[in-house]
Amino acid sequence: MSSNSNLILASSSPRRRELLSLFEIPFEVRPAHIDETPRPNEPPKEYVQRLAREKAESLMTDYKLQNDVKSHWELVIAADTTVTIDNEIIGKPGDAAEAVEMLKKLRGRTHQVCTAITVSNLETGESIHELCSSDVPMRNFSDEEMEAYVASGDPLDKAGGYAIQHNGFHPVENFSHCYASVMGLPLCHLTRALHKFKVELSVDVPSKCQQFNNYQCPVYREILAL
Repeated sequence: MSSNSNLILASSSPRRRELLSLFEIPFEVRPAHIDETPRPNEPPKEYVQRLAREKAESLMTDYKLQNDVKSHWELVIAADTTVTIDNEIIGKPGDAAEAVEMLKKLRGRTHQVCTAITVSNLETGESIHELCSSDVPMRNFSDEEMEAYVASGDPLDKAGGYAIQHNGFHPVENFSHCYASVMGLPLCHLTRALHKFKVELSVDVPSKCQQFNNYQCPVYREILAL
């Protein structure tokens, strides 16, 4: 496949949309609607991998029913991200009070963010799976900072109740792993998956990602070498 391969992003996340646009490949946004409830005692890594698979499968089923597979689109990209601490899955807050509760739990501690990706070929049904896990150290922000951030409404659509890239809050300090993964789409892992489908990229993904996020990534060479 060439860099003109058409992709479907199975997500409504504006952050994933921004990150995928760095690849400069045509794509369409088609959110997948699945039940995201964790199963009893489901480990966080298994949870995000299952949801990424189910999102991709949902989109593939929809397109097969529409008989639109061969005419236009080639690959589905599905992703899921979860925040976990003490082996507990921290989802998206339902309201401001729950956002405050989540941020207090994470404050001054290191938690993990896991993002799983499934890339599926609409015509053949072949799928490739990737998983990125990052340790995320949170700074000891004040109650006033936290309350002002929650009042902005930004936490309400984000796992763990925060955005690593938020310019006003700056919740994370001394981070040293995949920044894009914490945002919801680890681009070097996605690059590996696309390469396995023979997708030729015309851009330098690590450079694009680092410039976009204003972050010097210490792990991209290691990720792309695998």
